[in-house]
Amino acid sequence: MSPNGLFDFQYTDNQSGLYYTFQVLNATVLARATLDQNGNFQRFVWTEGSSEWKLFWEVPEGQCDQYAACGGNGICTMLYSSSCICLEGFVPKSPAEWSLRQYSDGCVRGTPFNCSTDGFRQVQNVKLPDTVNAGATNRTPDECRDWCRNNCSCTAYAVFEQSRCLTWFGDLVDVRMFADGGDELLVRLAASELDSLNGDSGKKKTMKIVSITLPFGILLLLCLCLVLWLKYRRRTQGKRKSFQSKRDEEDELELPLFDILTIRTATNDFSNENIIGEGGFGPVYKGQLEDGLEIAVKRLARDSLQGLREFKTEVMLIAKLQHKNLVRLIGCCTEDDERILVYEYLHNKSLDAFIFDKTRGGLLDWQKRLEIITGIARGLLYLHHDSRIFNVDQIEENTSRVVGTYGYMSPEYAMEGIFSEKSDVFSFGVMVLEILSGKRSRTVTPSEPCKNLLQHAWRLWKEGRCLELVDDALEDSYSNSKVTRFIQVGLLCVQEGSDDRPTMEDVFLMLSSEDVMLPQPSRPAFYTASAFQKDWTSSGAIRIKKIEEGR
Repeated sequence: MSPNGLFDFQYTDNQSGLYYTFQVLNATVLARATLDQNGNFQRFVWTEGSSEWKLFWEVPEGQCDQYAACGGNGICTMLYSSSCICLEGFVPKSPAEWSLRQYSDGCVRGTPFNCSTDGFRQVQNVKLPDTVNAGATNRTPDECRDWCRNNCSCTAYAVFEQSRCLTWFGDLVDVRMFADGGDELLVRLAASELDSLNGDSGKKKTMKIVSITLPFGILLLLCLCLVLWLKYRRRTQGKRKSFQSKRDEEDELELPLFDILTIRTATNDFSNENIIGEGGFGPVYKGQLEDGLEIAVKRLARDSLQGLREFKTEVMLIAKLQHKNLVRLIGCCTEDDERILVYEYLHNKSLDAFIFDKTRGGLLDWQKRLEIITGIARGLLYLHHDSRIFNVDQIEENTSRVVGTYGYMSPEYAMEGIFSEKSDVFSFGVMVLEILSGKRSRTVTPSEPCKNLLQHAWRLWKEGRCLELVDDALEDSYSNSKVTRFIQVGLLCVQEGSDDRPTMEDVFLMLSSEDVMLPQPSRPAFYTASAFQKDWTSSGAIRIKKIEEGR
């Protein structure tokens, strides 16, 4: 199990035993786990919206997750029509029960083995049997094979890391086969059984299988022909309906819809090598369409708490945004229960790749950083005043969860779910201080008793040493008065009280004109990030602070 936005898992393997523990990352999330008498383990999460416990994860998920599902010497697999098969060289102990799909009796050897002439049959891609009746020693693969062959009670062996030898005695219980992956098990068989498996009898078995499956194959072919004929009759009408449905959804979202095959092809089937970032709702992949256009694909995680309604709201809002300082949304995909946003790809990478890198930081002199800060301010000003994106009724109707990256969220938004334009102002102030200092907002300064960048900047400001905050990479490329003004604007934006923060319109004027008088900032919000190491999501309800209309 991998970590997610709700739980963090720890796996332990030491002399005390093998076990795993988990902890809830967010104290506001209520979770419980149950284990019934049949061994079914379930984890539930409380949802405020519906006031009920929702199933988050459970095991077993199928028959093969149950212990000894196929009895002794049987293999559980989902690769064939029957979920249980016998190991090669073994036959069902009770054929009648086996034909009724009752597999608990398991399998027995078809031919008893002779200790001196026995060999081993390789079985790949399996979960190894239960080790209750197994022993472990340090031996090479050859030594492990010889030891098992010379011990007549040894029924199988496996080797780990070229030196760890596992040997089994008695029936092989709880074996499972996978399509790929897993381990290799070598099962002891009589010499005659090995010859039969490797020789002409293999062809006879093949013919037998063919003779049994051929009638079913013919029947299946007839059914397939019937299905194709019915599809042919309805194809024209179906295409019209599908096309109309896609057009209706495109009209609703006001964006082109991509099919999932196009997205998978562009991102190399969502390869980990294509991941270029991680957002609050899932990973972001780099991709390339057939026409050569490079794209950035934001894929909503399957276990995300964001619903389809919230996704469509995000799409419809972002689609209305057109500004040179905002990344352009090209399209989206909702096929196969996926929720994917397709953006234009920015070749110059993200800002943090430069300002937090000691080598690349020198590429951004004072003039470039000034242009970046004012460009971000201009983009936020557009969002707040020109795009009409902040529609209170629409946000209240479609938004129910607080989501964001810890360190950039305003305290009232992170702790109480209160959202307003001033929440963006706070985030902007954090970015200003990061761009000027070359340090992350959650940076702990070793030489200062400060827990984060805001506290560090505030201390320097109060002591009249604010220029010490400036990134060393800027050297002497900046004006002391100009950079002091920008630091003061940044501190005004991150003040603890939302009413004390300026609007983005005021911020833009402060940055653009030195004639605008700046008030003295008050204490910023000094909440720490030690309890949150990742993008943070809360299932708590969000509250909207009223935003004035008509500006």
